[in-house]
Amino acid sequence: MQAAEAKVLVTFGRSMRSFRKQRKMTQDDLAVAARLSRNYVSDIERGVRNPTLWALIRLSRALRISLCTLLEDFC
Repeated sequence: MQAAEAKVLVTFGRSMRSFRKQRKMTQDDLAVAARLSRNYVSDIERGVRNPTLWALIRLSRALRISLCTLLEDFC
């Protein structure tokens, strides 16, 4: 993975963690709501996993925000 790609994943992970914490959700809460594993959510938040489009959609719905809001750092 190139440095620029890694930076994007880390930035996204931090943003997602912030949205989760604002909603007072644990990683387990978010994983259950998004129908993903807690390890997958953790990997995304740490910037080591590149989530699929379907995962992004599930996460935005579980967080009750638009996909655009979830990705706002990149628009």
